[in-house]
Amino acid sequence: MKSVEEARATPSVPSEASAARPEIALLLSAVFLVYLAQMTLNPIIAPLSREVGLAEWQIGAMISIAAVMLVLTGQFWGRRSQSWGRKPVLVAAFMLATVTMSLFALLAWLGMVGAIAGIELFLLFVLLRGVGFGTAISAVLPTAQAYIADVTSDETTRVKGMAGVGAVQGISMIAGSVVGGVLSVFDILAPLIAVPVLLAGGLILVAVRLRREPRHRLVEKPARVSPLDARVWPFLLAGFGMFTALGFIQVLIGFIVQDRLGLGAETAGLLTGGALLLAGLGLIVAQAVVVPRSRWSPATLLRVGGAIALVGFALLIPDAGPAPLFTSILLIGFGLGIATPGFTAGPTLMVDRDEQGGLAGLTSATTGLTFVIAPTAGTALYGFGVAVPITVGTVIMAIVTVFVLAHPHFRGIPTPAQGPPPA
Repeated sequence: MKSVEEARATPSVPSEASAARPEIALLLSAVFLVYLAQMTLNPIIAPLSREVGLAEWQIGAMISIAAVMLVLTGQFWGRRSQSWGRKPVLVAAFMLATVTMSLFALLAWLGMVGAIAGIELFLLFVLLRGVGFGTAISAVLPTAQAYIADVTSDETTRVKGMAGVGAVQGISMIAGSVVGGVLSVFDILAPLIAVPVLLAGGLILVAVRLRREPRHRLVEKPARVSPLDARVWPFLLAGFGMFTALGFIQVLIGFIVQDRLGLGAETAGLLTGGALLLAGLGLIVAQAVVVPRSRWSPATLLRVGGAIALVGFALLIPDAGPAPLFTSILLIGFGLGIATPGFTAGPTLMVDRDEQGGLAGLTSATTGLTFVIAPTAGTALYGFGVAVPITVGTVIMAIVTVFVLAHPHFRGIPTPAQGPPPA
C-alpha cells in the first residue's frame, strides 16, 4: 500500500483525466440503458406470471436468484474491468444480456400460447432472467464505478461521478416504469420485445463509441478486496444497513398504499406508481442537484442523507393519511439519494488503484445481498401488521444513522491525492 507521502508525490496526468470525461458520459449511458431495460420489464412481471401460470413465489425466486448472481459475480466483473479493460467487459455483458432477454421474450410467448408450462417453464425463466441476465447486469455498475474511481483525482469530482451513476439509475427507474406501463397497454409482449432492443442499443453504443484503454492503463492482477478489510467494512456495513431498511418496505409500497387508503386494485396501482415516482424524483434531485452542489464529504453525505431517510421511515409508521404517507416516501428517496454516493465513493478513497475494481464489485454485491434477504423478510412480517416491517426498517435505519455519526472511521477520510492512510 502507498504511504501518504508517496501518494502526494505521485503526479497527476491532466491529459488522461481530461480525455476520460467523455468516457464517463458513455459509461453513464450504458448504466442508463441496462437499468432502463430492467425497469421496462418490471411493470409486466406480475401479470406475465399469471398469463403463463407461474405462482408469485416462483417470480420472487427468479428475482432473488438474479440478486444472488449479483453477489457472486460483482467482484469478478469489477476486477476484470481493470485487467481486460472496460470495453471488453461491457461488450460481453451487453451481449449476454441481449441474448438472454431475447430468449426470455420468446420463452414468455411460448408460455402464453401453452407450448411450454410448469416446472420446465419456471426453470428456464430462472436460467434466463435470473442467472443469465443477473450475471450480465452485475458487470455494468462495478465497471462504471471502478472507472470513475480510476480517472477522478479529487474527492469532490469522485463523489460527483458516483452521484451521476445513482442519478441515471433513478432516471431509468422512472423512465422504465413509464415505458413498460405504456407499452403493456398495447400488448403484454411489447415490453418484452422492447427490452432486448434497448440492450442491443447499449451493445452498439459501447462497441462503437467506447474507446479501449491503452495497455499501460490496465492492471495485470487486480487485487481482491475482503468485505472484512478494516478500510472498507464500515462503509459496506452502512450501505448494507441502508438498503436492508429500504428492502423491508420497497416491495410492500403497493400493499401499504392499497391497505391504508382502502383502494381498489386499479386506483391502488395508479397511486403506487405515483408513490414510486416521488421516490425516484427525490433520488434524482438528491444525486443530480444536491450532492454535486453541496461538495460534502462521503461521511457528511452518509450522515445527512441517513438522518433525512430516518425521518421518512419514522413518518411512515403511523397510519396518518395520504399526505404523510407520500411525504415519507419522498423523504426516503431523497435521503437515500444523498447517502448513497457517500457509501460508493467513500471506500474508494481508502484503497489503492489495483483494488478499485474489486471494491466496486464488493459495493455492488453488498447492495445485491439486501435484495436476497430483505424483501422476503418484509413480506413475511407484513402478515403480522402493516406497521411491523416498517418499524423494523426504521430501527435498522436508526442504527445506521447512529453508526455513521459515532464511528471514528468516518472522520478524516483522505482525498485521492492524499491516498489511503499507511498500513
